[in-house]
Amino acid sequence: MLLNTRTWGSGDRIALLIHGIMSDHRTWRRVGPALAERGYRVIAVDLRGHGASGRAAGPQGYGPGDYADDLVETLPAGAELALGHSLGGLTLAAAVDRLAPRRAVYVDPAWHLPAGDTGYRAELFTAAKSLAREHIAMFNPRWEEEDLDIEMATMRLWDERSAHGLVECVGRDLWPAKPVVPSLVTLADPSFLVSAENARMLEERGFDVRTVVGAGHTIHRDDFDGFMAALEGWI
Repeated sequence: MLLNTRTWGSGDRIALLIHGIMSDHRTWRRVGPALAERGYRVIAVDLRGHGASGRAAGPQGYGPGDYADDLVETLPAGAELALGHSLGGLTLAAAVDRLAPRRAVYVDPAWHLPAGDTGYRAELFTAAKSLAREHIAMFNPRWEEEDLDIEMATMRLWDERSAHGLVECVGRDLWPAKPVVPSLVTLADPSFLVSAENARMLEERGFDVRTVVGAGHTIHRDDFDGFMAALEGWI
């Protein structure tokens, strides 16, 4: 599936941005221009079922392999940099060998969805689609007003069947065995997706791991300056 994209800048170097579940390219509204100012041509996608991209026929069309194939069909190979947040991190890892960026950044990646009552439950995501703006603000107290507006808009567009498409991943070991390209993992504080033990495991496997102190899961919205600082040496 060919995806909708948004581009910032016209530099010689290319950076790719891949958002998380329920979002779209607008989650990168500050990151895209910031990278463009550093000389990148930045391309951000809307994953299938999100934003202005197409929809799958059903939940079975929303697996990591489907998202990864879309990236490969849509985005140029050999980019200077690729960033993926949450579901976008899972998707980037599934496509990185084919996209072959020079460097990859995984932002609080969804490489393990725990099972059980306190683990991943698709119905909780689908219920979030009906949240009022004040509830989103309560869950994300550090977000700017524009990010709250964007979240409301993106959730209205989001195909909630994509949450059910990830059920097949629950409880599975999706941790990368090694970085395919030099790779940075930036984590929330605390990260509910990557425990301290798993962060050490990733370091042992060759990933550079950095934590943005005090930031929530959507690090680039919670603490933009802290997020950009964590990328120093990688961008």
